[in-house]
Amino acid sequence: EFAGPEITVSVVIPVKDDGELLRRCLRALALQSRIPDEVVVVDNASSDGSAEIARVAGARVMTCASPGIAAASSTGYDAAIGTCILRLDADCIPSHDWVQVMLDTFVSRPDVAVLTGGARFIDGPRPMRRWLAVLYLGGYVVATAPALGHLPLFGSNLGFRRSAWLDVRDRIHRNPDIHDDLDLAYHFGERHRIRVVRGATMGISMRPLVS
Repeated sequence: EFAGPEITVSVVIPVKDDGELLRRCLRALALQSRIPDEVVVVDNASSDGSAEIARVAGARVMTCASPGIAAASSTGYDAAIGTCILRLDADCIPSHDWVQVMLDTFVSRPDVAVLTGGARFIDGPRPMRRWLAVLYLGGYVVATAPALGHLPLFGSNLGFRRSAWLDVRDRIHRNPDIHDDLDLAYHFGERHRIRVVRGATMGISMRPLVS
């Protein structure tokens, strides 16, 4: 069980023109075994109905006119009021206990400030999903961990204590030329401990492999 009423969770979702997939993501969050205390959707100048879909689903909608995931995500982190902040993308489907597993890990590991989890593909050719996910995430870790000197973060499945965000927020870059999860990993890793959560799996799209 989750310890203490003082521990709350905000889920941040940046979105741009992904309304229907956002609807699916918000539905999965509403069915979590531990419901988030708030969901913050950051509309990054969408031309579709993403913002309205989020409002109808009960999310708090922020707007971010600056282009890019880094700016949109940071806007959401700044607005979040939970003691723990979780992040996923609009095209993701979290496992039904994603929130609970992430928060239980924060409770059991007070020495850890930042968590990142794994992923599975939910679209594309079914026989290829498992090994492509292993190659995709494994290759990312192999390519980035030596340069960082510690674990990288996976932007579609991560969480951190709000206190850690307040500690690094002025160092974070918010322009579209920056890979936002690598930037977060670099600055968090300078000051805070990062760990992988094995049980917190995120369903993700294969779109990054072809875009």
